[in-house]
Amino acid sequence: MPPCPAPDTCWLYLVRHGATENNRAKPPRLQGRRTDPGLSVEGLDQARQTGRFLAACRLDAVYSSPLLRARQTAEAIAEPHGLSVQRVDELIEVDVGQWEGRAWDEIERTDPQAYRAFMTDPAAHSYLGGESIQSVRDRVVPAFQTLLADNLGRLVAVAAHNVVNRAYLADLMGISMSRYRTIPQDNCGVNLLRYRNGRVKLVAVNGVFHLNDAP
Repeated sequence: MPPCPAPDTCWLYLVRHGATENNRAKPPRLQGRRTDPGLSVEGLDQARQTGRFLAACRLDAVYSSPLLRARQTAEAIAEPHGLSVQRVDELIEVDVGQWEGRAWDEIERTDPQAYRAFMTDPAAHSYLGGESIQSVRDRVVPAFQTLLADNLGRLVAVAAHNVVNRAYLADLMGISMSRYRTIPQDNCGVNLLRYRNGRVKLVAVNGVFHLNDAP
């Protein structure tokens, strides 16, 4: 666990939400912002395990995307600390447009041109009728910067989403947005960031050792 932050430092736990039925479908189905399912039974258990793990440190604030799956995860993290969850609208999941609720193999068959363009360069080409990865990056990076700068001397947690987290972490790591998929973000995986003197350091990526089903 990180130490009690110095007055010029913010530590931030960035967590992907717990699993939903769409995440565990075979094959998985795309889940953006156009539907708002809650966590599955498995996901609720993952959120509780993450809450117990982060109960060992002193959290000063907990933030969340407005979507239910992220809010449920954030509530499980906030509860041991007696905190309420603060909503950050900019951290909503990517808009996957016409591909909401569909599997990639189906999309490849029905929308082959848009599928190939997106898979070749998702920073330049959007989900059909939705956002590009670059547009996600452009809205989430300033939101995280504001959260970090506003929480100096504090340790905070944020519950967000697969694409949101990957786009932000890719920006921090200097990885092209077209390669955002190379960054792992498991359900309830925990990333740790330190902000000091206007700079963000990525300390840990996608920790899942606190989950019972972790490899």
